[in-house]
Amino acid sequence: MATEEQSTRGMGVFAGLTFAIGALIGAWALATMTAGLRSVGWDVTEMTRQFLVATNNLHEYETLVDYYTHIKGVEYLIAGAFFVAFTYFFKYVDKGYKEEAKACK
Repeated sequence: MATEEQSTRGMGVFAGLTFAIGALIGAWALATMTAGLRSVGWDVTEMTRQFLVATNNLHEYETLVDYYTHIKGVEYLIAGAFFVAFTYFFKYVDKGYKEEAKACK
């Protein structure tokens, strides 16, 4: 009985620590967003534009080929993420199907 009580208390401590860390990260993010918005005169679109320029996602392309090259890289990242996610999804679905087939025998 004591181990169950200790386990429950341990889970409560873990949940409390997780909540505290999440609250600190949330407060930091709110302070950062507020300071960023204040520095651009509370203009959300200007802050978004500055973020896109800083991360090199917003610039002019000279030709259609330059633009396509940029888009192609993003497309490859999306396709790779899909193939990885699909593999795990298929394993999850197939495991349930195999368990169901064993239960029917």
